Amino acid sequence: MREGQRIVTTPKGPQLAVLPTDDDKTRAKVQILQPSGWPMPKGYANGIAADGRIVVTGGVIGWDAEEHLADGFVAQVRQTLSNIAEILAEAGARPEHLVRLTWYVIDMDEYLSNLKELGKIYRTIFGAHYPAMALVQVVRLVEKAARVEIEATAVIPR
Repeated sequence: MREGQRIVTTPKGPQLAVLPTDDDKTRAKVQILQPSGWPMPKGYANGIAADGRIVVTGGVIGWDAEEHLADGFVAQVRQTLSNIAEILAEAGARPEHLVRLTWYVIDMDEYLSNLKELGKIYRTIFGAHYPAMALVQVVRLVEKAARVEIEATAVIPR
């Protein structure tokens, strides 16, 4: 495969387009997986293929180094994403190395009613790189006052 070339494979199932990403040497060597004919997702990728060193976080919540939770859902998301960025940095990873985020929220309506502000926060911390994501509503989190918990997976290029 040549850099910048769009590859379309034809497996037995539906067609799959593999869209290359930026060819900068510092970026993860990832391929955004976008099945042919599917609408382009907004704010996430349907799938990502990557090669390199895997970095995985546990469930990260919106508290600071003294374990004080930020006040409110949006503030907790901001702190949670900042915490993930710090964890990634410990491994030498950057936000563009993210390949997956799994969000656990206790109130789906709270998430949906704050999408615009959450998008701004996300882009401020992680830029315009959108990994594969899942969003799950749960009854509660281990920390009773936590409104969101996020797990992250990143792949650092070799």
